[in-house]
Amino acid sequence: MSTVHANGAETYHEIHGDGEPVLLLHGGFCSLEVMRPQLNSLSRRFRVHAPERPGHGRTADAEGPMSYAKNVADTLAYMDEVGLRDAHVVGFSDGAIIGLLMALDHPDRIRSLVAVSVNLHPSGFVGENSDNWPGDNSDPADHYREHHARLSPDGPDRAQTVLDKLQHLWTTEPDIDPARLAEVRIPALIMAGDRDVIRADHTRTIATSLPRGQMCIVPGAGHDVLETRPELANMVIEQFISDISGTRAAD
Repeated sequence: MSTVHANGAETYHEIHGDGEPVLLLHGGFCSLEVMRPQLNSLSRRFRVHAPERPGHGRTADAEGPMSYAKNVADTLAYMDEVGLRDAHVVGFSDGAIIGLLMALDHPDRIRSLVAVSVNLHPSGFVGENSDNWPGDNSDPADHYREHHARLSPDGPDRAQTVLDKLQHLWTTEPDIDPARLAEVRIPALIMAGDRDVIRADHTRTIATSLPRGQMCIVPGAGHDVLETRPELANMVIEQFISDISGTRAAD
């Protein structure tokens, strides 16, 4: 198991492929495994880094509350440890928020941003209903608990503690002023499912407020768009990054 010491945490990560650097940032209910289809696809053209944040996947939880500022600091520390001066960032949900905050506050560390199911404020959520969360009508928290029990070095008893931290985070953060999006000068692709838990008007506001923003709404998909529509999502993401980097997207 490959780990690096970043910002006080033994951080599990994977690196695959060669080419321009891409940094995958997973969401808050999960681990890098939910972005495995993107990792496999993008690593055909790019050098893909996929770390797992504290309390997620194979990285142990850290003491204290979670915050997006801490997540950004952890991500930058990881990049420093593995020698990533900058990268194309592909973030999902919490990872997308981290990527957007990096674009605002650390623009020298990010070449482009793909933000999937991103929100600026807790009010951006539609709500936790079965039409928008994973389509099997299960409690979305069960997906996190399954990941935690299977992967976490903390063991299954820590799952509820981490979930409680996440619930507090999601109801109090982020708090990004839409007017600040005009400061973002990098190319940005805002993606969501047409049945996402992020409100459609919220997604449009983000995409249209970014000077170099693009928007992709994936049909027939909810918040789990990267898992349920991987071929379409991967094609769009790979083409977006390839257009910026000057590499030809895989056929």
